[in-house]
Amino acid sequence: MINPVSAIQIPAIEPAAATTQASAAGADFKAMLASAIGEVENSQAGANAAVQGFLTGENQELHSTILATQRANLEFDIFMQARNKVVSAYQEVMRMQV
Repeated sequence: MINPVSAIQIPAIEPAAATTQASAAGADFKAMLASAIGEVENSQAGANAAVQGFLTGENQELHSTILATQRANLEFDIFMQARNKVVSAYQEVMRMQV
């Protein structure tokens, strides 16, 4: 004789656990974003200090001043491209139909 098929048991997902994981991921993303913003700001501050040092006649060489400003500009451009990608991904998710 054939045994009857038993009911499939679906494990219940606790809302608190899912919320905790989402908030932990959000905190990690927030920390990463804050770190990236801090690095860009530090780079900008370093470039400003290099320019001020050059303009005031301190022992700041022209090529190191130009490198500092270009590095700060490049870091800002990279940060803005990453920001644009995140915004684009968010907009794409919001356009999805459920």
